[in-house]
Amino acid sequence: MKKILAGGCGLLAILGVVIVLLGGLYLWSTYNKIVTAEQAVDGAWAQVENNLQRRADLVPNLVETVKGYAAHEREIFENVAEARSRLAGAAAPQEAAAANAGLTSALGRLLAIAENYPDLKANQNFTRLQDELAGTENRLAVARRDYNELVRQFNTLIVRFPANLAAGLFGKSAKPYFEAEAEKKDVPQVKF
Repeated sequence: MKKILAGGCGLLAILGVVIVLLGGLYLWSTYNKIVTAEQAVDGAWAQVENNLQRRADLVPNLVETVKGYAAHEREIFENVAEARSRLAGAAAPQEAAAANAGLTSALGRLLAIAENYPDLKANQNFTRLQDELAGTENRLAVARRDYNELVRQFNTLIVRFPANLAAGLFGKSAKPYFEAEAEKKDVPQVKF
């Protein structure tokens, strides 16, 4: 009887070690998945920042080109410069999204000036800069979409059971989305 009892205790000890090892392997694997997903989000955010920087670098050239034709539109140039510096100083996705919305608005007003200056629209430098800015806007839209998709995947991963236990254990929390400003979501009114 003692032998059977001792054998059962040994079996329970082995079973306990196996359970601990399996739990450790699961924790290790889950942590690696979370870290991989987090690195993907950070990499996608770097691409958003890269495109925001490219956009900010194009803006001074566009402004200088337009300035030559529309010297009296000083307030618009100041607004573009201010919005560009806010974007350059943004540290977090939420700050960058707000600064991006301000720059988009200021650029919209700047490009509207071009409509009043037919010679400017025909200027090769202006046309080239406008095309580059449009291309950058497209790349930026793709980078924001990719970033938001990876944020969605990461946030889903860290809230699903049982990965949420590992995420909580290692202090991983949800990442913010790059969201449009509330006023940018309204459909523009077209009036003739």
